[in-house]
Amino acid sequence: MRKGERIAVLEGFRTPMGKMGGSLAKAQADILGSYIVKEVYERYLDYGKASDISEVIVGNVAQPAHAANVARVIALRAGIDQSVPAFTVHRNCASGIEAIASSICKINSGYAETVVAAGVESMSNVPLLFNQGMKDFLEGMMRARSVPAKLKQLIKFRLKFLSPVIGLKLGLTDPVCNLIMGLTAENLAKDFGISRDEQDKFAMASHNKAENARDKGFFAEEIIPYPANLKKAKMLEHDEGIRNGQNMKDLAKLRPFFDRKNGTVTAGNSSQITDGAAALMLMPEKKAKALKAKPLGYIKDFTFNGLDPSRMGLGPAYSIADILNKNKMTVKDIDLFEINEAFAVQVMACQQALDSKKYCTEKLGLKDKVGLIDSNLINVNGGSVALGHPVGMTGTRIVIHTLRELKRRKKQTGIASLCIGGGQGAAVLVEVE
Repeated sequence: MRKGERIAVLEGFRTPMGKMGGSLAKAQADILGSYIVKEVYERYLDYGKASDISEVIVGNVAQPAHAANVARVIALRAGIDQSVPAFTVHRNCASGIEAIASSICKINSGYAETVVAAGVESMSNVPLLFNQGMKDFLEGMMRARSVPAKLKQLIKFRLKFLSPVIGLKLGLTDPVCNLIMGLTAENLAKDFGISRDEQDKFAMASHNKAENARDKGFFAEEIIPYPANLKKAKMLEHDEGIRNGQNMKDLAKLRPFFDRKNGTVTAGNSSQITDGAAALMLMPEKKAKALKAKPLGYIKDFTFNGLDPSRMGLGPAYSIADILNKNKMTVKDIDLFEINEAFAVQVMACQQALDSKKYCTEKLGLKDKVGLIDSNLINVNGGSVALGHPVGMTGTRIVIHTLRELKRRKKQTGIASLCIGGGQGAAVLVEVE
């Protein structure tokens, strides 16, 4: 971002997050996305004009086959005028933040003024793919013209052709280091000596904090209930993944999921696979003031960084260090941190890395360590271990939540950060007044 510029966040809301196969499973990404974008757009019309909207930018990972360029489909379904262009961005787990960053770049370069930025993911609807054997068989059937030729091809069918290629598993496996994301988390557990017990305690705290936040109505401020079952007129009002009364005894029952023999990472101390959408309205600070609007807050800066894909979970350490350095700040200047909980171990590893002089000098190129981030300031209302991680949506959600929680606590400055599959990190520096 150009120094001295701040981007106002006028509106910011999200759907509840539903478990994969749960209450939101029948809602494809374009439906979820348009539902929340429509809400943000219509609220904006209370003080702005429809003609103000310059562009719609949406982050999404598992692009739905039936809705190419899902951003355009979302914009039209949300009632935004057809003259407003829209495009989709994809940066794995940071797709929602990429939508925000792309919006800011458009605004600062003068190509846009008011932009709807969103993130959406329907992980329940990530497709199952045909394996190569089935593809070859079907191609042979299409090429066979006569009945004898079709019969000849038909007898080549084997039951193994029905074994699907799971799209979600493919998307969560890095093709360069050939590791599924859970095994990159196991690497961090070994590198930093983080035990199973420590990971489970972190996971328990995530659920306990999220349960407390839900019961006190903190999430209700950002959630727009979703009509999950129209026949029974029911609305999904809360995130489905929060486990009430989560405890160490129950977490200890779960076996390691990725390295079943020697591992420590389980389904209980990993982020949940969920569906959801989030959206916000962005514009220059001066435009917000001209509208006499009351922004949620402001985005001051953002950054993206690259690192070893086999240690991708350390992305936030790189990006937090970078954004602090660029803005001449220290960890003590930050009131709240949202570090996406792809895995419990991953957040703890980032804490250790930033507080290690050896790591900061050798890996981050700094002269000294960044310092220890107080655990009491990280994910104060729980994170993705409890709430879930709809990959294209999470980046948008954590920015919205950081701003709302800063306002609730009457604090000023926060950082929202996450790791990115493929070996990247992202961070956004936000402020409220």
